[in-house]
Amino acid sequence: MSVFSVSRLALVCAALLSSSLFAQVKVGVINSQKALVDTAEIKKAQAELEAKFKPRQDALEKLQRDMQAIQQQLQTMQGKLTPAAEQDMVAQGQRKQREAQRLGQDLQEDVNREREDILQRAGTRMQEVVSKLAEAKGLDLVVDESNTIFRKAVLDITKEATAAYDKAYPAK
Repeated sequence: MSVFSVSRLALVCAALLSSSLFAQVKVGVINSQKALVDTAEIKKAQAELEAKFKPRQDALEKLQRDMQAIQQQLQTMQGKLTPAAEQDMVAQGQRKQREAQRLGQDLQEDVNREREDILQRAGTRMQEVVSKLAEAKGLDLVVDESNTIFRKAVLDITKEATAAYDKAYPAK
C-alpha cells in the first residue's frame, strides 16, 4: 500500500470516527474493476476489439510461422546451400522479423489506445452509476475494495453497481 493510500485511508478513518460521534455513517464497498469488467458493455467491447484486430493478429502469427519455417530450412539445409542462398534466406528472415516487430508494436499500441478509450468512458459512467446507487441506498461513503483491509460482505455493492450500469448503459 502506498504512503498516499495509507494517508488517505487514515483521513477517511479519522473522518468516520469524528462523524460517528454525531451520526452513524453508512458505507458501501465496491470492487470497481470487477464491477466494470463484468458489464455487458465491456464484454461486448472486448469481443469487438478481438474481432477488429483479428486480421492483424493473424498476419502477425503468419509472419512468425514464416520466420520459423525459414529458421527450420536453414537448419535442415545447413551445408547444402550456397553461401549466397544461405545469406538470402538469412536476409529474408531478418526482413520478416523486422516486419513482425513493427506489426506487433503497432497492433499493441492500437489495441491499448482503443482499450484505454473504452475503459476511460466506461469508468466515468461507472462513477456516475455508483454515485446514484449510493444516493439511492443512503450511503455516506463508498470505498474501493482495493483500499480496504476488512469488510463485511453485506457492504459490497459490486454486483448492484454492475446491474445498475447495464440498466443505465445497455450494450448496443
